[in-house]
Amino acid sequence: MNIEAAANALLNAEQERTTIAPFTSSTDISAEDAYRIQLLTIERKIQQGATLKGMKIGLTSKAMQDMLNVYTPDYGHILDDMVYEENEPIEVDKFIQPKVEFEIAFVLNQDLKGPNVTEDDVLQATEYVVPAIEIIDSRIEDWKIKFEDTVADNGSSAGAVLGKKKTLLKGIDLAAVEMKAFKNGEQFDSATGAAVLGNPVKAVVWLANELANYNISLRKGDFVLAGALSKAVPFEEGDQFSADFGVLGEVSISFAKAGVKK
Repeated sequence: MNIEAAANALLNAEQERTTIAPFTSSTDISAEDAYRIQLLTIERKIQQGATLKGMKIGLTSKAMQDMLNVYTPDYGHILDDMVYEENEPIEVDKFIQPKVEFEIAFVLNQDLKGPNVTEDDVLQATEYVVPAIEIIDSRIEDWKIKFEDTVADNGSSAGAVLGKKKTLLKGIDLAAVEMKAFKNGEQFDSATGAAVLGNPVKAVVWLANELANYNISLRKGDFVLAGALSKAVPFEEGDQFSADFGVLGEVSISFAKAGVKK
């Protein structure tokens, strides 16, 4: 597998707002190759001035695993130009074939480095949690992805919005948190935190220990999107989404036409 050529293809596809054929359709690519491609694309963006703000965990819910026919979690990087404010309508032409997911985000007050991170370690290292929305997108044609394709493509990540309410974890059972999702004011889905590996804390444990394979740690001040509670939903210009996470608060996102700012 030509790691550099694959990274170039993904970067060009993102810049040109186009897609490429799945890597798995034409070449032998291992999970290790895929993560090396992801890390190279992120390294190049950071060299060009981007800064790392957080990480995302993907493929943690049965809904997403069934939708993509992939049954192992993955991760990706969230850079500063991928983070949006709730009151900032997002132009849809920034993306190729995007969708939204609803998640719980952990904001860290200390570093976490595997390989022996436990749930207690995650709880101790979490300053607070917030409701979040992730924008996912694929540079792979028609979302025809296998595990290695989405890993190489930065976990199919494209953006994140964090809610404003900050909740300490003491006394909070994240597995029992109920989420209701709304599109243009109408509820279309619901789930609980248990949809994410049984408890979103377990997802962050998995991530911290998985990153140790590349000598990477989760960093103080960064956030972790712990995984979608339900299926991803496509959007178009003019769409508005919100999610009510009960005790954790609410988060919303809206999409504008190209060049439109409200």
